[in-house]
Amino acid sequence: MASTMGSITRRVNGAVVALTEAPVVGALMRRGFVVVTYVGRRSGKTFSTPVFYTRSGDMITIGVAMPDSKKWWRNFLGEGGPISLHLHGVDRRGHAIAWRDAKGRVSVRVRLDRTA
Repeated sequence: MASTMGSITRRVNGAVVALTEAPVVGALMRRGFVVVTYVGRRSGKTFSTPVFYTRSGDMITIGVAMPDSKKWWRNFLGEGGPISLHLHGVDRRGHAIAWRDAKGRVSVRVRLDRTA
């Protein structure tokens, strides 16, 4: 069952990424989705996944739906860590910190590095 869910998740994520890069609908998709890339805290492997986000200046907020069934955000607990975002066709780096509120909701806040 778990491998079936993983397979479905990979397909859905692949479809979302493809849509963000599509000529016609890509601009609309990029308004709400961004691809984040990070290094796993235990594996040391690089992962990329599309996420829904909101932006205010250089601050990106990612709400993690169903956080107990996902692991990626745990890379950013405590002091947080580096993350890259493919934002509007440009790769941006930042520092991400994850937290869980009293109701169990998880958010990841990313402060984007200044661009040169």
